[in-house]
Amino acid sequence: MTAYTIGILLGDGIGPEIVQATVDVLTAASKVVPNVELNWLELPMGWSAIREYGDALPLLTKEALGSCDGWIIGPHDSSSYPPEHQEKRNPSGELRHHFDLYANIRPNKTIPGIQSVVGVADLVIYRENTEGFYPDRNMYAGTGEWLVTPDVAISVGVFTRKAAERIAHAAFQMAMKRSKHVTIVHKANVIKLGYGLFLSTCREVGAQYPEVRVEDYHIDAMAAHLVRRAKDFDVILTTNMFGDILSDLAGELVGSLGLAPSINASDDRAMAQAAHGSAPDIAGRNIANPIGELLSAVMLLDWLSNRHNDPVLYQLGRLIEQAILSTIADGVRTQDLGGSASTTAFTQAVIRKLA
Repeated sequence: MTAYTIGILLGDGIGPEIVQATVDVLTAASKVVPNVELNWLELPMGWSAIREYGDALPLLTKEALGSCDGWIIGPHDSSSYPPEHQEKRNPSGELRHHFDLYANIRPNKTIPGIQSVVGVADLVIYRENTEGFYPDRNMYAGTGEWLVTPDVAISVGVFTRKAAERIAHAAFQMAMKRSKHVTIVHKANVIKLGYGLFLSTCREVGAQYPEVRVEDYHIDAMAAHLVRRAKDFDVILTTNMFGDILSDLAGELVGSLGLAPSINASDDRAMAQAAHGSAPDIAGRNIANPIGELLSAVMLLDWLSNRHNDPVLYQLGRLIEQAILSTIADGVRTQDLGGSASTTAFTQAVIRKLA
């Protein structure tokens, strides 16, 4: 039997509810599939960590995560943190930076039984995760922003060949397993040097995958194309900010942002994180939709299966995924999807499907 240690960061708002739901489902599934053991390591993050340790992401958490096989992080409500904590990177941003989780992978796929704005679609966004126009992540030290005078702010964007190359290889490798089609999204017509470097580097990498069809669009045009013809896209390759925006748009178009999963990965570590936020307005009411977090954990299992060449983890992921889809097909849904099931009721319904 192979054992894996998975870090658990409950987070803020609805985080504790949806992360606990995810742990419950994975624990139940691991009892059904033989030859796998999941060990959970809960670590402080968010408001609870601020209260106990004076830091939203204590050093002890980062150190412990370094020995985990992967981890599941709940959403954080960093906009409500005290001002001195808001000056730092938020917890997920700090983890992406600290562990160099350069690939933010966000699938957007229609689910049978869930109404989609764009009909049937199945695409995945590969978002460069370490630089671009998110100044809290693109500097070795500091945040990359300056208030020159009370009326003048400067925010720095950073684009490097190294970062573009590695996210491009990740995207093209995925395209080879899918429909062999990559769409690069940029703004090289206006930000000629930064996005020009990103675009040209991605095209150079694409030339190493001659079987893959490559096209590119400006970000404004791409937003319109997603709305009009999302079904025509397969793998979307883009920068940090554009990937963040497009994945939220795509998530809503195919059903709901509450369904949208993601992982943040490097070559040797991965973090499961639903694409949505902490929804403090419904925290503690047992009505949050756990599907985004659950499917993110499935992505983590798939990543671990590939990294460790362990087909049992892939089998575990398929069991959970099918249980989620079957539960939805039965009409068991949370309020955001037009149903009446509580978080715990939906979770238990999924667990019953695992047997």
